[in-house]
Order: sequence, then structure tokens, then C-alpha cells
Amino acid sequence: MTSQDGKYNIKAISNLVGIQPGTLRAWERRYQILNPVRNDSGHRLYTEEDLKKLKWLAEKVENGFTISQAVSILENEVGHIDTEEEEEVESPRKIRDQLLKLLLAFEEGKSQDLINQAFSLYSVEKVVIEILGSLLVTIGDMWENHKITSAHEHYATQILKNRIGMIFYSLPSNGLLPKAIAVCGPEETHEVGLLIFTLFLRRKGFEVIYLGTSIDDNDIETIVEEVNPTFYFMSCTMLHNAPKTIEIARGLAEKFPFLQIGLGGYAFDQMTAAEKKEIDGFLLGNTKEHWNKWLQEGLEKESS
Repeated sequence: MTSQDGKYNIKAISNLVGIQPGTLRAWERRYQILNPVRNDSGHRLYTEEDLKKLKWLAEKVENGFTISQAVSILENEVGHIDTEEEEEVESPRKIRDQLLKLLLAFEEGKSQDLINQAFSLYSVEKVVIEILGSLLVTIGDMWENHKITSAHEHYATQILKNRIGMIFYSLPSNGLLPKAIAVCGPEETHEVGLLIFTLFLRRKGFEVIYLGTSIDDNDIETIVEEVNPTFYFMSCTMLHNAPKTIEIARGLAEKFPFLQIGLGGYAFDQMTAAEKKEIDGFLLGNTKEHWNKWLQEGLEKESS
């Protein structure tokens, strides 16, 4: 039996590669990448070559490629697919490691080119979270542990934040959606989680005023009065900063009863169930599903 002989029915091939039969049929129909033969009953039988292609495509999709990007790469391959060839495709981790070296060497041009390459390969969310956001955390940790100088930290962080900012401000806002303010809690300096959440809001069309690291307590009420937002979001990563963040949230809720306040970040994830219950109405959660549910409930409150 050769690699072009039909061997696997659609149920078997589905189990082997972890892709639903309906998805397999859609890929076959849309991209003409498979050539299953038909048995006497007219059922599809996939070849060893089909299996190899599907495993390769499934792995690329799992690593963040869209199926169309993966198919494009597959079509540009010369000859059959070998495991050695997969190293030619840049993974998010490999890009992140390369980018770190370039940033710490003050290679701005090459760094920007590599970031552009990442955006051409992966979705915006994947680049921001797994490459740019992850690097912001890594660089911050390296500086705190005295592995790099403050000059390295400032330079690299500025480039990464600028790229995230470019994405943020290029996204259109929907004038029909309410305004929101996003800011880090008091004494907080880690912005990655807040940046990711704000990007999520902007991609949904919300007009978000991003204030970044914590602002002076005396300015908070002034900003709320000037902007008149529907939502006010605060991020907190350090557990010892959580009480003050909660205090501010409660104070704002008391003074501005129609302001809907959301709290998120690693500090709140680390709280006990009893502690979370006390501030349940404020907690955003830590997944897109949680965020969508919280926002939907908030929009319903506003319209009622």
C-alpha cells in the first residue's frame, strides 16, 4: 500500500488529528488541500499523505495560525512535509526570544521588522498576549532582578508599549457604546493585564480612555466627573495593593451610583472565595467569557 492509497475513513482521520468531521469537510471544500479517494460505497478514504498534511495543519492552528495562513504556508512548501521543515515556521516563543535579544541590543529597526512579521503570522490577540505582553512581563522581571539596566528596561518597554498603543488607537470606537476609563490600581506599575483587557474593549468598539499606571487619588473623582463614563475599570496585580483598590472602588460606587466599576488582575484571582464574595459585583473574572458576561450585564443595567 502506498501513501496515495485510501486507508482512513472520516471518523478515523477525525480521531487521529483531533478535528471534527464537519471541519475536515469544510477545509477540503474550501482549500482543496486533501485528496481522499472513494470506496465502492462512495465513502471518503484518506491517505497517509492526507493524514500527514492534516496533522501539520492542526498543529499550526493550535499554535495560533489561522487555517488560511497555515494552508498558504503548506502550499509554499517544496516537496513533502518533514518534521525538520516545521522549524522554518516561527513559533510565538521563538519570535519572543529573538525579539528580546534584539531589544536588549537596542536594535530598533530589526525589532520592528520582527514584530511586523509576528502580526503577519498570528492574530492580534496572540501577538499582544503571547509575544508583546509576555515580553513586557519578562523585561520587568529581569530589571527587578538586576539582570538588565534601567536603560534596557526603559528602551524595550517603550517600544513594546508603543506598538500595543498603535493597535489600540487604530481600532475604531462605536459612538453608540458607552465610554469607559481603564487605569491601574494605586501603587500598581504592571500594565500588561490592563492593556490586554483594554484592547479587548476597543476591539468590541468601546471608547476607552486608557490612563495606564495609577493616578493620584485626588484626581480620580475629577476625571470621572469630566468624562462621565459608564464604566470604570481598575487592574491590580499585587495582593497588598488590593485593599486600597477595593476602597477606591467602593468610594466611587457610593459617590457615583450609576458608575459601573470592574476590578480585575492577578491580585483578585489570588483571593479566597469568602474575600471574592464580598466584592462579587466588582469582579470582572479572568477570561473573555467572564468579561463578556460582565459587560452584557452592565449594558443591561444601563438601559434599564
